Amino acid sequence: MELDRHRYFVLGVILLLLGIQFRMVDSLVLNESSTKMLYKVAKRSQLADSNLGTQAYMQMNSKKSIDPPDWLGWALLSAGTVICLHSFAMPKKK
Repeated sequence: MELDRHRYFVLGVILLLLGIQFRMVDSLVLNESSTKMLYKVAKRSQLADSNLGTQAYMQMNSKKSIDPPDWLGWALLSAGTVICLHSFAMPKKK
C-alpha cells in the first residue's frame, strides 16, 4: 500500500481527532470484559508477575480506570497537524 497525499491527510485527521479526544477526557474507564483481557495480557509479562499488588488489584476490581498523561493530547494534535500540512505539500498523483 502506497501512502499518497490522501492517505497522509486521513492519518493526520485521525491523529487530530484523537488528540482532541485525549485533551477533553480526564480518565477512561474500561468495562469488565476489557479489564479481564488487559489482566490476561499483563499476566503474561514478567513485570506484572513480580508485582503482587497489581495482581490483587486486577482480580478484585471489575473495572479499570486509565488516566492518560496531559502531554499525550498535545503530542497527537501536533503530529496530526504536521502530517496534514505535509499532505498538502506532497505532489498530486497523476
